[in-house]
Amino acid sequence: MKTKRGLVEIHIAAFLFGFAGLFGKLVSLNPVAIVCGRTFFAGLVLFISLSYLGDSIAVHSTRDLVTLCLSGLVLAVHWFTFFYSIQISTVAIGLLTFSTFPLFVTFMEPYFFAEQLRPFDIFVALIVVVGLVLVIPEFDFSNSVTQGVLWGVLAGFTFAILSLLNRKHVQTYSPLVVAFYQHVFAAIFTLPILVFMRISPTAKDVFLLAILGIFCTALAQTLFIGSLVHIKAQLASVISGLEPVYGVFFALVLLGEVPSMRTIVGGCIILGAVFLAMASQSPGSNILTKRFWLGFIRKK
Repeated sequence: MKTKRGLVEIHIAAFLFGFAGLFGKLVSLNPVAIVCGRTFFAGLVLFISLSYLGDSIAVHSTRDLVTLCLSGLVLAVHWFTFFYSIQISTVAIGLLTFSTFPLFVTFMEPYFFAEQLRPFDIFVALIVVVGLVLVIPEFDFSNSVTQGVLWGVLAGFTFAILSLLNRKHVQTYSPLVVAFYQHVFAAIFTLPILVFMRISPTAKDVFLLAILGIFCTALAQTLFIGSLVHIKAQLASVISGLEPVYGVFFALVLLGEVPSMRTIVGGCIILGAVFLAMASQSPGSNILTKRFWLGFIRKK
């Protein structure tokens, strides 16, 4: 029963995360306003949740506060690039190119945590590059879709940085506390920009941002974290990889965005490489990796 509950929680989380991409098209505001609204409502709900659970949000040191502040800035930049990618291209492009973040984690994690980079990881990274080449319609920076791909890849890069910072933070603080501080600082960083730009959101925009922040952010993160109590992190990571699949489907049904065949093929290659990388981290992956290379060599 516990495993079933965990599977239900992670699937709902992936569903909500996938739906979040649509708000880049549904909200008639620039990405800075979307990020500010999303993080404000998410931070508010997370604060209420932590208070209800009786969890302390006290920070142990000034250094921790600075790193949490930095991760909040990275989160703000990540979501800005993510929503901007969607606004100038399509939901599919934004979600699929953002999914390249494991590629960056692969090369950055060994450097920051003194871990070994495996040849298998480099092979997977090359597969992702092939997928990106297919997603790009033409190597012309005046093309809005090409620009969307570049901004989406930047969103993946910033999310990779955020993932590495989170790996450090969760050694000391609970994931919900880390998420709370990141959303609060992201809102603080983006609010002055909104004041300077004199943006006036409509009642519809505020409502949509509340839905995005409460359900597609705070609730989704809570469900994702809760699922880890009942299922393995590797399984949760694989299922959360369905986020772009859900997002592309929602964009097709609700927005009428039909991805091109190049985008579909490139996206499948990217997602396939991501799932392959995740599978390589599971128990027994060393044996699977050795078998893969032996088979590859024999074919040659």
